[in-house]
Amino acid sequence: MRTEARAVVIGGGVIGCSILYHLTKLGWSDVVLLERDELTSGSTWHAAANIHGLHDSANISRIQHYTMRLYDELEAETGQSCGVFRPGSLYLAQTENREHQLRLQAAKAKLYGMNFHEISRDEAERLHPLVNFDGIRTIMWEPDGGNVDPSGVTNAYAVGARQRGAEINRFTPVTATEQQPDGSWIVKTPKGDIRTDWVINAAGLWGREVARLAGIEVPLQPTEHQYFVTETIAEIAAMDRRLPSVADRDGEYYLRQEGKGLLIGAYEKDMRFWAEEGTPLDFAHDLFPDDLERIEENMMRAIDRVPLVGEAGIKRVINGPMIWSPDSNVILGPVPELRNYFMCGGIIPGFSQSAGMGLMAAQWIIEGEMQYDMFPWDVARFGHWANNPDFVKAKVRDVYAHRFAIHFPNEEREAGRPLRTRPAYETQKEMGAVFGLNYGWEHPLWFSDTQGTKDTNGFTRQNWWEPVGAECRMLREKAGIIDISNFAKYRVKGPGAEDWLNAVFANTMPKAVGRSCLTPLIGVRGGIAGDATVTRTAEDEFYVVSSGMAERYHKRFFDMVPLPEGTTFDCLTEDMCGFNVAGPKSREILQRMTNASLATEDFPFMRSKWIEIAGVRALAIRVSFTGDLGWELHCATEDQLRLYSALLEAGAEFGAGPVGGRALMSLRVEKGYGSWSREYSPEYFPQEVGLERLCKMEKDFLHKDAVAETLAKPARERLVLLHLDEGDVTASNADATGGEPIFKDGVGIGRVTSGTYGYTVGMSLALGFVKEGAPGDAVEVMVLGKPHKAVILDEPPFDPKGERLRA
Repeated sequence: MRTEARAVVIGGGVIGCSILYHLTKLGWSDVVLLERDELTSGSTWHAAANIHGLHDSANISRIQHYTMRLYDELEAETGQSCGVFRPGSLYLAQTENREHQLRLQAAKAKLYGMNFHEISRDEAERLHPLVNFDGIRTIMWEPDGGNVDPSGVTNAYAVGARQRGAEINRFTPVTATEQQPDGSWIVKTPKGDIRTDWVINAAGLWGREVARLAGIEVPLQPTEHQYFVTETIAEIAAMDRRLPSVADRDGEYYLRQEGKGLLIGAYEKDMRFWAEEGTPLDFAHDLFPDDLERIEENMMRAIDRVPLVGEAGIKRVINGPMIWSPDSNVILGPVPELRNYFMCGGIIPGFSQSAGMGLMAAQWIIEGEMQYDMFPWDVARFGHWANNPDFVKAKVRDVYAHRFAIHFPNEEREAGRPLRTRPAYETQKEMGAVFGLNYGWEHPLWFSDTQGTKDTNGFTRQNWWEPVGAECRMLREKAGIIDISNFAKYRVKGPGAEDWLNAVFANTMPKAVGRSCLTPLIGVRGGIAGDATVTRTAEDEFYVVSSGMAERYHKRFFDMVPLPEGTTFDCLTEDMCGFNVAGPKSREILQRMTNASLATEDFPFMRSKWIEIAGVRALAIRVSFTGDLGWELHCATEDQLRLYSALLEAGAEFGAGPVGGRALMSLRVEKGYGSWSREYSPEYFPQEVGLERLCKMEKDFLHKDAVAETLAKPARERLVLLHLDEGDVTASNADATGGEPIFKDGVGIGRVTSGTYGYTVGMSLALGFVKEGAPGDAVEVMVLGKPHKAVILDEPPFDPKGERLRA
């Protein structure tokens, strides 16, 4: 066994072997995989191993299509069969919402050149004569859908990796992972130690235990999962072809051919956790006792759809473990608190994603960043708060039982909440606030007249649409008070603070105390990794405000630049809260609460002061994400409720009141403002989002060389604001929400990143990226998967010259 390697992969399931293979494919040959038992032990060997290409996320769809294509190449390259069957997949919609989802996916497939389209019932019956299509509204067809052999795929990755120089050691459990002072790792096993640059935790069911060897916790929880295979069905045995799989997600089961019978699996409501205290170390190719009564309701729905299932005997039952994250997405990426420790765990559709996941991991490890923005998979989307066992179990119970439920735009799941609250939470709740979850924190989305009101969910306008409109109009006509405590907040202090911030961010830091600047944070490939407002609060002190959900993600970038001696960096997100008071009456409201002058000449746009307001010390920054006249007020967390109550009391005299996050979304789109994870992402270059002027190339900053390369190239696409035709929008009762394809003259030219109704400009609006098109051009936005006429605007409809903002 090697004693040194560039990377050690822990775990010999399909994901660990894929990561190993892709590391070698990108040029690293001195890599090692350690497996405590035999390859495929754990969850891999008993997987149903279905493969499909389409996903609600465009980037995950790309990854899944890469995976499906690679299996053929892998077989040719290695000579190892992957057991690929591609009889196609039928996707059924029983409800209007499922129909909307499938039509939107079909529109995305057309945009990205993927094969997924609607077919008639007659065609579906020809493809799968055993299915009863009664009650089905829409049928979609994916010709490349099917399944693979779990052992074959895993071993093909292993063979391919070995051919390029990788070493695989079976029956070699890892007993310790110890980081050395130089940042390298010692991985200990009974067969000897390996010194390595990178540790990659792909241990599957043992991901938690392996992580603990490095002193970290990851929010994962295994469950039981069942499927069964029928005896031979004569009608299938008589066929000269393989039947397509059936995705009847409204029925909450999956179904495909296995041998000359059928395989049916289910995600039942009466689910079971397993290994809550830790996965047994002696578990390998093991299963649990059958418990088909738990999935009886799902089985009966499958029988209604394919009556022959009810007549066939059961050949075998598989009841095995799988391990879940709180949102059912993989936990992927370098752990921000450790150097060169890569996590990859909690994978559910492993055989649809294995190759793409291996490629993304290898790119990140070798090149420093993935080609796609995969924040929905990033380990950094969860903080320390997510390791609460009750939270993890509540979320896993919810995502398992609703595995096939539609994830609607703007949907908020209640399981495991509230987890993190601030002092104003109970007051906001009593005021009728309907809350969302952001990096573990509860924050008001909108305010209802009735306490206890909950969101309704769907693709069309929901119960919050009118109340949010009222909040927007109140703010634009009078003023509104928005809780912005979710923003990430940092303090950089010391003699090297300015130099450090200039070395991190692309813009030049403010020279004078009381001035602020907007600045991009540049990614490894030259894209927009983040954006921040930086305020100089003293000669040697700066206050940084950025995206709250990206707090742990951005830690990776901050740690890339060493702090100068005597300079400190502190995260203040838990210690500080904030409110944005905005609207034409905001100055009058706030002026009554403070002795500090808020007049334009004394407090112009992008300036700041420490002031006392209603007896509370607060940092007032004249900036507003609403695009309106306004101030952000940042105070100590213990003062939040006191300040909030005073703002509400003072605002009431002027007709102002609380405003939630959904209204803020509408207001910022009216102004054409982008936001992180939607319009700002490592995938997008500065010149594509209008931030190139904030990249000061005369100074050095993080990843300057990369952004210099991107700025030297023409924009691949550009961010535009679209106005959707009111007649189309009214007829569908739906606005764009994000992800909808954009077509021009029948050709796909882009996609929506943010969509909403602009209540105060009377326009259905969408921000999106297009490869071509000029202001005034007519395009079509595929809202609900159907074409909606739209026009590219030449300027934002609200305050295009910024007169209100700077008043």
